[in-house]
Amino acid sequence: MSSTGDNLDSSNDGAGSQRQRPWLFPSNHKLRHLQGVSVRNLVIDPPFNRSRGKTIDDDDIPNTLQSPAKALSKAENRPLQHSRSFTNLKSPAKLPGNEAVDQKQESRRIRRRSTLPWSGDNAEIRQIKLADIMQSRMADTWFSIHCDGVEGPVYISEVIEKATNPSFQSFDLNACGPLVSRLDEMTLKLWAKTAAMRDYTLLVELHLSLRSLQFVGKSLDSFHQPLPANSILFHFADGVYTNLTDLPPVQGPATSRLPEWHQKTAQPTSSYDALMRLANLDDCIQDALATREKLEAQINTILEKNQHAMSSLSKASQAQEKLSLTKRAVAAEKKQLRGSTKRKEELIASIKARREAMATGRESQDRTRSHLPDAQVKLASSSSLLEKNTEESKGQIRRICEDLLSIYPIEPVPGKPLTFTIAGLVLPNSSFADIDRESVAAALGFTAHLVFLLSFYLSTPIPYPLKPYSSTSIIHDPISVALPQRTFPLYPVNVHYRFEYGVFLLNKNIEFLMTFRGLRALDIRHTLPNLKYLLYVLTAGSSEIPLRKAGGVRGLLLGRVTPSLSRRGSEDSVTSGEWINPRKFPDALMKMNGSADKTKGKRPSTSAEVSAATAGPSAHPLRTNA
Repeated sequence: MSSTGDNLDSSNDGAGSQRQRPWLFPSNHKLRHLQGVSVRNLVIDPPFNRSRGKTIDDDDIPNTLQSPAKALSKAENRPLQHSRSFTNLKSPAKLPGNEAVDQKQESRRIRRRSTLPWSGDNAEIRQIKLADIMQSRMADTWFSIHCDGVEGPVYISEVIEKATNPSFQSFDLNACGPLVSRLDEMTLKLWAKTAAMRDYTLLVELHLSLRSLQFVGKSLDSFHQPLPANSILFHFADGVYTNLTDLPPVQGPATSRLPEWHQKTAQPTSSYDALMRLANLDDCIQDALATREKLEAQINTILEKNQHAMSSLSKASQAQEKLSLTKRAVAAEKKQLRGSTKRKEELIASIKARREAMATGRESQDRTRSHLPDAQVKLASSSSLLEKNTEESKGQIRRICEDLLSIYPIEPVPGKPLTFTIAGLVLPNSSFADIDRESVAAALGFTAHLVFLLSFYLSTPIPYPLKPYSSTSIIHDPISVALPQRTFPLYPVNVHYRFEYGVFLLNKNIEFLMTFRGLRALDIRHTLPNLKYLLYVLTAGSSEIPLRKAGGVRGLLLGRVTPSLSRRGSEDSVTSGEWINPRKFPDALMKMNGSADKTKGKRPSTSAEVSAATAGPSAHPLRTNA
């Protein structure tokens, strides 16, 4: 047991040995983490040597038991040559008196016969004897766990019958309470009983700390190294642990542990060869001691004769060592002095740079203080101008949304809740069964154009870009992952799911615009109701809608500065009949109406006026190079 533990602990191979010996890593567990216990290589009593009633030496050789080799020699009528202790037992001895025996028979060595107890018997008898041997080595085992401060065992296992490697059932010590489950020390008692015993015997009593356990592996299936006798393995959630250093020795053949019949027949004895070896060993030891004393005396005599030279040599070596230490100390001080000097220079340069920076900062502060009164006056005027521009931009956005509602009116359908029309065309709420394809395509084209214009006027980029081509409008999805195609139609096609996904993206754009304005869409599938709600909020207000300035609106969009491309007060830019930029489509519409009635500056009120105003050289204003 001890030799095995020494071999396990004598590893000095580095990382490679740790990979081969996983038990080198200790554990840090409590009793609540313990899940099971198993025993390997169960040994109750080691096999005893055959007891003999008298000593065996050279004089008692004729009285020894009859062995198969002796029986063979007698059968072949060959006398035995009794060898003494000083002869070489391994060299074959020549047998005198057998000259007449055949040369082949003389040169033949005595074939070694099997001395096993079942040799020479039939298979049934050998099987019975083997079963008896296995039965004598098997035992019934159980264990108990004890803790300090707790009276009685905290856990008693079941009995495993007739096993040499018992594995007990799993258990949970959390039921014992925190007084037991939080401990990391315990006492394990292993009880065993063989077929020849009447009562259980305490085989192993192990006092251990769970912190001293060594890791064996995740499971015993991958562990192929030999374990000592009566090895107790502890199963935790992270693997199997054991303690190879604190295992008690195997119960030896003590008199108190032996059966009564063995106590009567067993006698301590030794052979003649062992006694002779012991005597020779004692002589060698005494000779070595005498030689050591003689060498010590000679060495002391030589040292006494050369004591002066030895003292001089010792003083010289001490002086040399002191000189080397002084040189190393001087070199270290010089190195430290150089480092300190360099650090001093760095600190001086740093202080100088900081002083210059502080002077520059003071000058900058003085200049800033001189400009501070003017800046405060400018700040007040800029704040008031910002508020004024914000209010004007809100009014312009309100006016633009009113214009968009007049261009694309969204009206409810009587008798159908949450169903609206845009420019007189009915658009279902994401339900496109039994529909008029052309009507739905035109309605979606108007809706896409309206959302496209709102994103410009509200300065809100929509996540899914639109290309409003009237009844052939399309939408692009640059966000989703793993899409084979990024462009989806806003008009019914044969692949119906692509059309429905395009409508879904359009609804997401409307929801994004509503979220930007602080609104919430109750149902994303309601396209026109959500758009109507957004325009209703944008056009709400108690103040009067501001009028459009002559020459175009400059920088009134929230978050955007858009300079006017036309000359202020120019009539040519309004009535020239040139192509209309889609980004200024409502403004251009109002300019056209203003040329018809300049004194009033009214917006078109009827659909006929809208159609007349929007008529131009192109069927759709967005098919341009805007």
